[in-house]
Amino acid sequence: MSTEPTLTHLSESDQPRMVDVSAKAVTTRTATATCLVTLGPELISQMNGGELKNKKGPVFHTAILAGIQGTKLTSQLIPLCHPLPLDSSSVEVQPLDDQSVAVSCTARTTGKTGVEMEALTGASVAALTLYDMCKSANPAIVISDLKLATKTGGKSDYQVS
Repeated sequence: MSTEPTLTHLSESDQPRMVDVSAKAVTTRTATATCLVTLGPELISQMNGGELKNKKGPVFHTAILAGIQGTKLTSQLIPLCHPLPLDSSSVEVQPLDDQSVAVSCTARTTGKTGVEMEALTGASVAALTLYDMCKSANPAIVISDLKLATKTGGKSDYQVS
């Protein structure tokens, strides 16, 4: 008897497939993903009123919009991800210390499958947008610690301890 976890995106003949969710119950499903973006003290010190502005515009607001757009486009980016009608998507960019910001993305749907991939994609796209908008000032920006923080609805709930 094997104790290896089952990979749900493989058929019995080990071929890629989209998981069949037709028998699952419709429930409200929520997921939050987080990551850390180390911008450096030079950029963080330029913040004014909770925002960082440069020639490209308001950095955090742009990253928030990009992250929300990322949640909406997830199934176009991840090959076996179900296209989901999102009930809501929100992204936050918060200063963490004198070098870093925390990015958080929460996605919600009422459906038969979860929104973990949408939340992870939203946080990733927001972080990448921060990098893109600030790379001319600091090409050594680091994006790290991308993770699923919480998931509710469906078969089981999950929360990082």
